[in-house]
Amino acid sequence: MWLVDRDTNGKSASRIPLHRDLREALVRWYIGEGSAHDEQVGIMLVQKARIGHRWIACGCLGAEKLPPILTPAFLSEAETYYLRRLTSSKRPEHRTDCPFFRDQVTNRRTEVRSRSTALDPPDGYFAVLKPAPEKLSQRPEGDVSDDRTRGASIPKLARLLWRLMAMAQVHQVAPIAYREERSIRSEFAWLMRAASQIEVAPGVTLDRVLWTHPRPLKARAVYAALRALEAEWPKDHAPQGFVLLYALSVHGTEITLPDGETLTIANRVQLPSVRGNPICGPFLVLIVVGQYPEARGFAPLRAYAQPILSGRMFLPVDSDFERDVLRTILRCQRDLHVRGVDLALAKPIFDTLTPDGPCRPDALLEARSKVTGEVKSIVIEAMGFEMDDYLAAKAITHPRMRHLGEIVSVDRLRMDEAAARDAILNTLGF
Repeated sequence: MWLVDRDTNGKSASRIPLHRDLREALVRWYIGEGSAHDEQVGIMLVQKARIGHRWIACGCLGAEKLPPILTPAFLSEAETYYLRRLTSSKRPEHRTDCPFFRDQVTNRRTEVRSRSTALDPPDGYFAVLKPAPEKLSQRPEGDVSDDRTRGASIPKLARLLWRLMAMAQVHQVAPIAYREERSIRSEFAWLMRAASQIEVAPGVTLDRVLWTHPRPLKARAVYAALRALEAEWPKDHAPQGFVLLYALSVHGTEITLPDGETLTIANRVQLPSVRGNPICGPFLVLIVVGQYPEARGFAPLRAYAQPILSGRMFLPVDSDFERDVLRTILRCQRDLHVRGVDLALAKPIFDTLTPDGPCRPDALLEARSKVTGEVKSIVIEAMGFEMDDYLAAKAITHPRMRHLGEIVSVDRLRMDEAAARDAILNTLGF
């Protein structure tokens, strides 16, 4: 194997042969059978190749033939380097018995949320990035698998955002009688107050490294603040900051802000994905800012975009249909208020434990009559996904959700808004 100049055929006289021990460590790391030392050696080689604008040529076809090429790549969501095979009709293929014939055993992820997957709030520090050199070989948080099998996982950035939203209680709506004023200003204020109770690292609270406006990021003030904090940052923790924004839409690596301007991050913006449920904006987007070798400094590395009800209420939603259901519930809240009934709404973010196991309803309602003092609780299930998925989830979750209240299923295919509203009001019985 050789280090070769980028954008060449790998046969130039300037190519540099790799030492046998280095080559063997690289192979063991590539196929997923190496030690921690092999992994660190392999990643450091790939890092140097990428920064030095080099490729790696494989010698499996012999020294005289044009070699198959491997290119160094940086996987931002896992904060690690890996090798990517350069394949095209003009490039030679590796021999079938070559360890580089198949794609590298990486820990790349997809973001597929499952209704039946237990979801508990994350504990520990509000941090995504790890310090070098650990970040070069870390495994992504959550359930991971070989990229060739595409296992499901939930990005840690998403779990951290949900934790912040839960602590700020933006996922709840108080009865109208409480006269709770909700606005984009109040939502961010609640989130910042919650951030003051969370640590990113020992002695560093989240509110010190959290921004809720794009201007500091565009003006590079975020980077300057993080550089100023580096001296006091605990040694075993990576300096990192977060930018929390209200966004109209996301596409690829771009985030579209309310004024029409866009922000670009290093990696594709992650989104919740539920089969059969389209998800549009608006979004609450959490961006992590950290040291990025390609930028030789700080940069916005990746982001998670959580769909929300509106800019006035940051209730998280899983689909456009669920957003419609929550709006229907809020209209029911106004109807009940006129009748002297207080209705509180909660959109559960994490699992609730019941005697039959954990569950996560789409919405929980609690109504209380001011006249009789009677209190009723119901569980709202937004049936906006495919029937096979619904039947499978129903068999598991319905016995559990009945511990929380009577279940009202709002079916996208069978109910319009008026029917959904009547079903909720009739079940409450006020």
